[in-house]
Amino acid sequence: MNNMDNKAVNAVRCLAIDAIQAANSGHPGLPLGAAPFAYKLYADHMKFSPSNPKFIDRDRFVLSAGHGSALMYSLLYHFGFGLTMDDIKNFRQLGYKTSGHPEYGTPGVETSTGPLGQGIANAVGMALAESVLAAKFNKPGLNLVDHYTYALLGEGCLMEGIEYEAASLAGTLKLNKLIVLYDCNKITIEGNSDIAFDEDIFKRHEAQGWNVIVVECGEDLDAVDAAIQKAKHSDKPTLIAFKTVIGYGSPKAGSASCHGAPLGLDGVVATKKALGYEYAPFEVPQDVTEHFAKKIEQHEKECAEWEKIRDEYKKKYPDEYAEFEKWHEKPVIEDTDDLWQFDSAMSTRKAGGVMLNRLAARLDNFIGGSADLAPSNLTGLKDVGDYGKDNRLGRNIHFGIREHAMAAICNGIYLHGGLLPFCSTFFAFSDYLKNAIRMSAIMNIPVLYVFSHDSIGVGEDGPTHQPIEQLAGLRAMPNLKVFRPCDARETAAAFVSAYDGGPTVVVESRQDLPLIEGSGRKALKGGYVIKGDGECDLCIIAAGSEVDLAVRSADELEKTGIKVRVVSMPCMEIFDEQTEEYKNSVIPRNVKKIAIEAGSAMCWYKYVGDGALVCIDHFGESGKANKLFERYGFTVENVVDTAKKLLQK
Repeated sequence: MNNMDNKAVNAVRCLAIDAIQAANSGHPGLPLGAAPFAYKLYADHMKFSPSNPKFIDRDRFVLSAGHGSALMYSLLYHFGFGLTMDDIKNFRQLGYKTSGHPEYGTPGVETSTGPLGQGIANAVGMALAESVLAAKFNKPGLNLVDHYTYALLGEGCLMEGIEYEAASLAGTLKLNKLIVLYDCNKITIEGNSDIAFDEDIFKRHEAQGWNVIVVECGEDLDAVDAAIQKAKHSDKPTLIAFKTVIGYGSPKAGSASCHGAPLGLDGVVATKKALGYEYAPFEVPQDVTEHFAKKIEQHEKECAEWEKIRDEYKKKYPDEYAEFEKWHEKPVIEDTDDLWQFDSAMSTRKAGGVMLNRLAARLDNFIGGSADLAPSNLTGLKDVGDYGKDNRLGRNIHFGIREHAMAAICNGIYLHGGLLPFCSTFFAFSDYLKNAIRMSAIMNIPVLYVFSHDSIGVGEDGPTHQPIEQLAGLRAMPNLKVFRPCDARETAAAFVSAYDGGPTVVVESRQDLPLIEGSGRKALKGGYVIKGDGECDLCIIAAGSEVDLAVRSADELEKTGIKVRVVSMPCMEIFDEQTEEYKNSVIPRNVKKIAIEAGSAMCWYKYVGDGALVCIDHFGESGKANKLFERYGFTVENVVDTAKKLLQK
């Protein structure tokens, strides 16, 4: 390590611990230990443009160990990404770009991280996306897409099951432009990681199809440089393990006590003295600033070089470049009549399969798959091939039985840019995906989740496969649209609106559902009158398969002279965004109401008030779907009886 590199590394370290100390909150251990290899990566290996941080062919970096955010902010500051010293001084404070964990939208931050393991799975998705775009658009001598994805993680990420899932798939797919930097310090919050985690990580990744490189001293920048260079020439993903000391240079070095607590003023002073970097808090010496300026200048040239390639490509291949640009724009789904064309009763999972293929026919960058359930949830795309190590242009991704990683990988695919991902499994298994769905919602990115087998209508598979509480859980999540369509045409509405805003969940039935008169485009409002739009004595609100039950019950009630309105509510979130005037026109204020859904009642109180609920707040049983619906009161007889009792109050 030459003197200037040494000083630059320590500048990165000390700005990070100054920020943490000013906040009296944060994690100094990782920034102090990992700074040398993180600095070397940014200084001499990554391709990026600080003045144009979103330039398409940049290398991606994901801080999977998001608690080490002070390290990332220090790097972004020194490398000119637009963070100010005021941002650094206000680390973890309200209204600044330096939040407690990296957040998508901050220049230089590719994805929100913090929940351990999410970031490495995002990185797998980014590497997958790069491989697809490179195969699609690159020409001999003119590579529009040719970059690496890097991720930094520690023991915490490696312990999470999602990392195992994601690494397994990455190895199977030979995503050789994925390079993972492992801060190997053997310390977690509770102490030495061996107390709970003593497996051979290197052999595990080798068995998963990874190249593994071990750097015995993470302070040795020459060894760091050689390891990254070697990883770039691998034919499979690479894990580089840098053996480091957590809290390097501090009085707490090597101990768990510096993982997640400030060093204290005396500790900061002692650390700077040990590092030979005795500057005032937030002081960056002029020679360090000049050193980083030279590095920034070199990086800006990388963007300029790519722009020359782009311009030449655009001249030689104007049609292909126009398509390349289109892939990177917000998708436009032309709302034509054929999207809504369905002629017979069918399960909404079958209708969903039809819609996936209709979208795929319109969007050439639409890609995704299922957690080994495509034949059951009917998510296979026709005539587009399977993505794999030998076919980067296939659009069916076989995620395997890796639900959690699948969702986080889709986040990474979208965040990379250029592709529109979807993924699918049974609805009861959505709990495995929940944290990744939450990350989609936090970042407000339009990942599409398709969940089939929506209720006790699953039948014989029993309570383990029959969703009850899942609808309420997902509907409680901000920024997430949850569609539960009543028929094929409402299913079309779910898919047509999928890329208008943030993430969308489509919840589909296993059993066939009749086409209901009046369903269709009006479902784009989230809720609408599907029967009885005049004055009424009673309003029945329902979703999914229970809309048909509501219509049939209304028919019976009307025979007794009761005027009934039926409201279909496929998506509460979209309905709740409508004007008060529209909502009141759909659900009358001064009319008694019943809600029907074969799931938890929790979501429905806001609509029915002191009305009645025909829901299920307990687990189901194994048996024929029709028998289960009968047992739990999802019958015309029970709805009619409930309505009459309500009207008599």
